Formats: sequence, C-alpha cells, structure tokens
Amino acid sequence: MSQPEIFDVVVLGSGQGGKLLAWHLAKSGKKVAVVERRWVGGSCPAVACMPSKNELWSARVAHLVRNAGSFGTLFDGVRTDMRKVQKRKRMMVDREIALHLNAYKESGAELIMGSGRFIAPKTIEVALNDGGMRVLSGRECVINVGSHAAIPDVPGLREARPLTHIEALELDELPPHLIVLGGGYTGIELAQTFRRFGSAVTVIEPGPQIMGREDDEFSEEMSRILREEGIDILLDAQPSTVSGQSGGSVSVTIRTPSGERQIEGSHLLVATGRIANTADIGLEKAGVSLDTRGFVQVDEHLKTTAPDVWAIGECAGSPQFTHVSVDDFRIVHDHMAGGGKRTTTDRLIPQVMFTDPPLARVGLSEDEAQRQDIAVRTATLPMRNVLRTEATDETDGMMKVLVGAQHDQIIGFAMIGSEAGEVVAAVQTAMLAKLPYTTLRDAVFAHLTIAEGLGPLLGDVPTL
Repeated sequence: MSQPEIFDVVVLGSGQGGKLLAWHLAKSGKKVAVVERRWVGGSCPAVACMPSKNELWSARVAHLVRNAGSFGTLFDGVRTDMRKVQKRKRMMVDREIALHLNAYKESGAELIMGSGRFIAPKTIEVALNDGGMRVLSGRECVINVGSHAAIPDVPGLREARPLTHIEALELDELPPHLIVLGGGYTGIELAQTFRRFGSAVTVIEPGPQIMGREDDEFSEEMSRILREEGIDILLDAQPSTVSGQSGGSVSVTIRTPSGERQIEGSHLLVATGRIANTADIGLEKAGVSLDTRGFVQVDEHLKTTAPDVWAIGECAGSPQFTHVSVDDFRIVHDHMAGGGKRTTTDRLIPQVMFTDPPLARVGLSEDEAQRQDIAVRTATLPMRNVLRTEATDETDGMMKVLVGAQHDQIIGFAMIGSEAGEVVAAVQTAMLAKLPYTTLRDAVFAHLTIAEGLGPLLGDVPTL
C-alpha cells in the first residue's frame, strides 16, 4: 500500500449531508476530501429529487394546457416533446453541477471523482475516474454512500432490463405504455408524470393499497384521482414472471385474487424500495458493522461501530428524504465539534409526495397511532370546503388532523390537496412549538389561501 495522504476528514459519497459537512468543516480550516464515484453533488440534484420534480412540473404544465378550455383558454393540438423536456431538465442539472463545483472551490474541500473503498480503518483507496489510484487516510471518516433501487427477485425481471427512476428520467421518447411495479411515492409520482405526458400507464401494487404507509382514506382518494386521469391501478397484484425487454415489448404476469393475468407494455419501471450502497466498499476492513437490512449500524448520534467513523443519510438507515440527510449533517457536525446534544431520536420529519395534488404528512398517521396504542381525537375536512379551491378548481383531496385524547397538542397531520407541502410546514411549526391545536384553530389566516382551511378543520376536533 502506498503512503496515504492525511486529511482531517474524508467523506465517502457526496450526498446532501456529506457535502454540507465537508463544506462547513473545510471553511473552518480543516483539510477535507470528498470521494464521489459519479454524480457531483450526489443523486438529489443529478438523478433524483430535483430532476424528478423538474419533469413533474413539465407534466403539470402539459396537464394544465390540455385542460385549459375549462378555464376559458382555448388551445388545440397539445403534445409533449420529450427531447425538450429532457433539455430543460439537463440545463437545470448543469446549473447545479456548476454551483456545486463552485461551492467546493470556495470552501476549500477537495472533490475527488472516483470509486472508493476502505482498505484499513479510516483509510480509503480511490480508483480515480480518469485513471490512477490515491489512498486517503482521515482522522475522522464519514460514510455517505446512499442507496439504489431494489430489483425484486421475479423470474425474468432482471433480464427485461427494467427502468429505475434514473433511466426513466432520461427517456427522450414517450413510452406508449409504461408499466410501474410499486405503488409507493416514487412509482406514483412517475406514473402520473408519464400519464400526463401522454403515456398509457399501469401501476402494479402487490399490497392492498397504494401508499401503504398512509391511512386508507388517503390511499383511496389518491387512487381515485389517478384513475380519473386514466391510470390503471392493480392492487393485490403479485408479479410472478416477466418476459420481453423494457423499451421494446414487455409482459408482466401477475397473480390476483381473481386469477392470473398478463399486462403488456412497452416499458417497465421498478419502484419497489431501496437497498443501501454498502456492499463491496470494504466496511469489514474499517470495523464498520451493518444491521440485518444491510444499512450501516449507527447510534442516535450517527456514530458507527468503528471509532471516529460516522454515517449519514440513507445508507445509515435514515428516512429516505434529502431533508433528513441535512439534519444528519447537523447532528454529525455538532458532535464532531464536541458537546453536541442533537440526536436522531426526537426528530419531527415531514414528508411530501409531489403528485398533483400533492400528499403531505407530519407526525403520526391514525394507523400508526392505533398500532402504538395512542388515543387520539381526529377531524377531517374535504378540500372542496376550503374556499380557495372553489376559485382554482382544485377541490380534490382532504385534510386530517390527530390531536391527543388527553391533551390539546397535535400529534399528526396529513393532507392531499393544493399546496399541501406548504400547509404541512405551518402545522409542523405548531407541533415543534408544542402549541395547543386551539392556537391554530383561532389564528387569523389570510383569505383566500389554502392554509385558511386549518381553521374549520381544527374547529371540528372534538373537545375534551
């Protein structure tokens, strides 16, 4: 082994939490290296969060134009030019790459493009993308390698070369018929996107409902919305075999309660979960243990089983949202500085599915509260009762709140509706401040806004 280069901190992977940590530490005077095998800035700005929302917005524009007549604007001949959709997205990604490279330059952190693996405790060997090798040793190391799409063990599926979200977001031709395996957030977002671009879309969900972690009424409402847009949703549908090849002709045989059937399509997208990128990176040589699911084993401070080695983001089993990785950065940064008190155990994490209308939730669902034997009071408000939706024709969806049965604090809120992601932030703020729900109930909200619906929603919570 060649003599290693010594750094204060070496970060393996350039995802959101890791790069923020690197920039902050480098600005404070530490010598920091970040090893990234493919995407400057990690997957979020390159192939995940931002590109998907970019194309979701393009699809929303197509949907609005297609339905412009109902608003009094007459427009004929709507079609989607996927090459222009891709061009718009790639211009955004290029801007993000430039911003990231500038952030590395200004901070002083060194970005090393190559594939890294541990060869000894706190020592990483890097096969550089442009040839050659480097060996880096850090006084502290951070594992920030993310995750990748899981491919279920279905006969013929791998041979069919299915799309994951990465390849789906690179399509510059419209799939005539897209089959989506999985009815979670990623599958549903992309199903609606391609349907609005003009594809026929079939969603195959093995479970009894899409969005399996949400309360039944939210799953049913989103299913209704998607079906009205022409998306075929098959529930309790277990894929048994796949034949053909995605991009040409592909067939999925499914088992359902009513019998076996075949779904024929042109493209196949797999969105059935994630697997941590922890294989073959030498973690055993670093003294880093994995849990039973293959994620890095960490404590509530994100310390691994190896001294002075931390893990951040999805590979550490953190909830799979970029904003959680940002909070992971805060936790590790504080503890590296000494005396940090932040932990992963007391976080209130919001989540948003960026469909149209979006779904947003913070805190517990009613199902989760029941499983944890937490008594609650609930109230529900249809979005059609929020006056702004009458002006905008965005009447689909609902709001739901959970308040403690023995106290007045909000313990959960969910919403399908226009601007749900913004409304959930207001409720999250009240929850963080431990305000009684009556404070929001009696607040003076601006008229006409979607948040104005919080008043009548909370007004329906049964009193103690």
